[in-house]
Amino acid sequence: MGNVIYVGVDVHKDTNSVCLFDQQDGTILNERKLDAGFPFLDKYLKKMKKDGIVKEEAEYFIGYEAGPTGFGLCRSLQKEGYDCVVMAPTTIRKASGEKVKTDRKDARLLAATLAADAYKGVYLPDDEDEATKEFTRTRNALQGHLKKSKQQLLGFLLRMGRPYPESGNYWTEKFWEWVKTVRFKHVKLQRSLEIFILQVKDLQDKIDAMDNDIEEIADSERYKEKVGKLVCFTGIETHTALSLVCEIGDFSRFSTAEQFSSYLGLCPGQDSSGKKVQYNAITKSGNTRLRLLLIEATKGVKRSNPYNKSKRIKARQSGQSPLVIAYADKGTKRIKSKMTALESRKGKNVNVSTVAGARELSCFVWGMMTNHID
Repeated sequence: MGNVIYVGVDVHKDTNSVCLFDQQDGTILNERKLDAGFPFLDKYLKKMKKDGIVKEEAEYFIGYEAGPTGFGLCRSLQKEGYDCVVMAPTTIRKASGEKVKTDRKDARLLAATLAADAYKGVYLPDDEDEATKEFTRTRNALQGHLKKSKQQLLGFLLRMGRPYPESGNYWTEKFWEWVKTVRFKHVKLQRSLEIFILQVKDLQDKIDAMDNDIEEIADSERYKEKVGKLVCFTGIETHTALSLVCEIGDFSRFSTAEQFSSYLGLCPGQDSSGKKVQYNAITKSGNTRLRLLLIEATKGVKRSNPYNKSKRIKARQSGQSPLVIAYADKGTKRIKSKMTALESRKGKNVNVSTVAGARELSCFVWGMMTNHID
């Protein structure tokens, strides 16, 4: 078998910068900027061998950073027989204080990182998990639009001197009954109010429809068992559980709960030197979406009473083994107790306690998915 040529690809929407690195000689064989897409890269790699720049018997090992372009290029390369990985950006060591950044330098760095094996590859979901992931992400995107639309409606009413007179939660039946009574003499203002209301209700209807679809997907043979276990935790709804399952894939690729928590960016950063040990805010590295979902789930734990389970939790836990239920209940009680202690006894900010609770929840999720529930 011939030597390995490491191919670093700096991937963008319109162009790909490629660097071919031969570790045996420690030399860069070729560099090129190509049009984006698999066909152009495939043609280039074959041409390098045809022109004798790369030996015919040499093997390519290709890598690029995970980013907004997704995994399509990697899948196409693998289907064609190439060895390709998608590299986690947070594991690629970049020179500190670097003031010159170009696509060519990035491609060189990726090729050198591949050769030194100084990176971690990201999980590459199959087509089914990829489609499910994008569907749940679409649902969450609509949820973000809904939140913004609600703020816009309330802001409009406040500017017009017609704020909701009752104290308590908005978006209840009582609130909507009150909104129906709001009238403006000016036609343009009344039309603005109607459009804001229509926008909120339209988005809510779309989210409700997607939630129904997500329930059906989660109930399929592919996801039912794992999702069923995760929703036993207070705060973890079906769409959160399904997002965790399809985006993480194999939870056992994390050897410890701490590694899983670190992957989600929920572990504190550290700035220590000598005898001085200082912990900073959480790293926020890794999967941002799952981190935010777990933080929202933790807020649900905080609102709950772990010693008096609601009908919804009992229904979600129905049919699960006593061990799974006991483990989920233990997690809920521990997380609730930890957040209460941080806020009441240690005087921590509510956001600090919530993140600490989310970190604890992530560890319990890892335990559930890897059968560490004894």
